[in-house]
Amino acid sequence: MYQFFVPPENIQGNRVVISGEDVNHIKNVLRMRVGEEISVSNGEDGKEYRCGILELGEEIVCELRFVKEDGVELPSKITLFQGLPKADKMELIIQKAVELGVYEVVPVAMKRCVVKLDDKKQKSKLQRWQSIAEAAAKQSKRGIIPQVSTVMSFKQTLAYAKEMDIVLVPYEMAEDMPKTREIIESIKPGQRIGFFIGPEGGFDEAEIEDALNSGAVPITLGRRILRTETAGLTVLSILMYHLEGKDIE
Repeated sequence: MYQFFVPPENIQGNRVVISGEDVNHIKNVLRMRVGEEISVSNGEDGKEYRCGILELGEEIVCELRFVKEDGVELPSKITLFQGLPKADKMELIIQKAVELGVYEVVPVAMKRCVVKLDDKKQKSKLQRWQSIAEAAAKQSKRGIIPQVSTVMSFKQTLAYAKEMDIVLVPYEMAEDMPKTREIIESIKPGQRIGFFIGPEGGFDEAEIEDALNSGAVPITLGRRILRTETAGLTVLSILMYHLEGKDIE
């Protein structure tokens, strides 16, 4: 079943209105017809609104059939602080992170980042990244569209991360796996979680020191050195498995 996002104000009682680019997609690409059922989310409450199409005009008017309360969102909001990678790796990271349940992606300009974005480049990149997040949210039937924030400095992200309940830093010098398991097992559904991933060159030692002094917890991802585009998805997979298991309990 196809899924679309609409602003909350477009859901009024039993009437749901889809506008914008999705209208052309529904009418001319998917060639949907009156009576067919679609899934709609307002991007905020995580609920799934099942609707039947009533009108195919300049807007798509639908009738609400039922609301599915138990959505697909993780029981915790997870923020990925991603050191800016080279080439188009950020696009892959955002796409897969959204599929795995991330709540927010924050691009971070770290000391060892090769990529430098001026204001003009950053604006176009952010538009591209956010459109990738939206497409991934639709494909994976998310209840929200995760946000990709503006690029922050490492210092700014440390200040932002203070709002979170736990902040993780995968680091090759971290303690062994049993300690990491203990840390992951201590995370409870409902907690706000953040984690840092360095760029291709890894973290600068001063960045690790600043993160630990700010309360971040070091963890290990095993004996092998992972690429930046692999490390973040590994952490998200571990957290998803842990949190969804706890949620079921």
